[in-house]
Amino acid sequence: MRRASRTRGIIALAGLAVTALAVSACSVGSIGGGDEEGVTIRLTNFNTEDAVEYSNLLIEGFEAENPGITVELDTIPSGSEGDNVIKTRLSSGDMTEVFAYNSGSLLQAIRPDDFLVPLDDEEWLSHISDSYLPAVSTDAGVYGAPSGGTTPGGVIYNKRIYEELGLEVPTSWDEFRANNQAILDSGVAAPVQQTFGDSWTAQLILLADFANIAAEDPDWAADYTANKVGYADEPALSSWKNAQQVYDDGFLSADYASALYDDGVRAVAEGTAVHYPMLAGVIGAVEQNYPDKIDDIGMFAMPAQDPENTRLTLFLPGGFFIPKSAEGAKLEAAKKFVAYTQSEAGCQALIDAGDTGPFANDRCAVPDDVPDAIKELQAYVDAGDTGPGLEFVSPLKGPNLPQLAVEVGSGIRDAKSGAELYDQDVAKQAQQLGLEGW
Repeated sequence: MRRASRTRGIIALAGLAVTALAVSACSVGSIGGGDEEGVTIRLTNFNTEDAVEYSNLLIEGFEAENPGITVELDTIPSGSEGDNVIKTRLSSGDMTEVFAYNSGSLLQAIRPDDFLVPLDDEEWLSHISDSYLPAVSTDAGVYGAPSGGTTPGGVIYNKRIYEELGLEVPTSWDEFRANNQAILDSGVAAPVQQTFGDSWTAQLILLADFANIAAEDPDWAADYTANKVGYADEPALSSWKNAQQVYDDGFLSADYASALYDDGVRAVAEGTAVHYPMLAGVIGAVEQNYPDKIDDIGMFAMPAQDPENTRLTLFLPGGFFIPKSAEGAKLEAAKKFVAYTQSEAGCQALIDAGDTGPFANDRCAVPDDVPDAIKELQAYVDAGDTGPGLEFVSPLKGPNLPQLAVEVGSGIRDAKSGAELYDQDVAKQAQQLGLEGW
């Protein structure tokens, strides 16, 4: 079985809008067990290698179980070009019967209530994580099924050094600070690796803390979108304080200002640094580039101020959707296909295509042969101790976050100043989007 390097999660880091595996298909056939004949449905997915492999595996398995239905794959480019194709087809009523697209705020931009078929009555919904459903829903209903595994954000750590120093995985920020101090005092490695040479990586210490903010204040994202709260106020200000504190405490690696993402992967793998705030894509990168070190790698949720609020922040997969232009036998066939993607067989197709989870569908079991770090992350999912990244519950993300995160994380400005400037950055974006309350 091919193991994916999870590069899609890493590529998404620059914009931190995780685009999951997507699918597209066209088919002909009768609906399994029904009287219809010659039904053709089409499935649209992105043209990446992983997405195409996943799509073909789904089609092969689905057609075997539903010999009366043929599914044909139609691929589109990823990024803005593919985004425009989806929007154009939806508005013209020419969308394929099933298509893969983004979840979260990007989904809201295509007006799901106007263009998509609600799936609230589907049996497979009972198997989908509560953390995922808001990213494919509106007040009017649920519109999508997960089209891949999640990409957690948190802290990658070197388990070998933890064991040597007798450290425990922290569940609060104070415990994390204490661990960093113990590492610093030992002199064995840098406590925290940062890679500000790739400025997008500086965001993770902030963004991976969002599930903790939401645990403390469940209405924070809605209030943020409505301009009632901001990052310059608690509880969100604590994320910026964390970034400042790591610098002020002297915990950063000596090369933090110039190091790149690949340097961070190498540092935590080889043990020259112990912690790296990052997405779980590091696990796949270590497995690929430093396979003899993979057993040394673990990952935990960004610790909250209060351990009762510590949650694993998940950057969620996209979804499979059905347009309202699908009708009659085609609609029924499309629903069958989406249901198949969420079945145990559909989960196996996802795993065979290289996804290792954690998964938003409880029918998808993490394979036994994945790195232990993935199993550590799945434990958060199984316990319900997760929450979506902010971008999946709010359309607001200012373009200057990476640079401001670098400045606060480097001691150039303090946490309060950085958060205030970011709130101003977000206000400009909200006004451009025409959001109420701004």
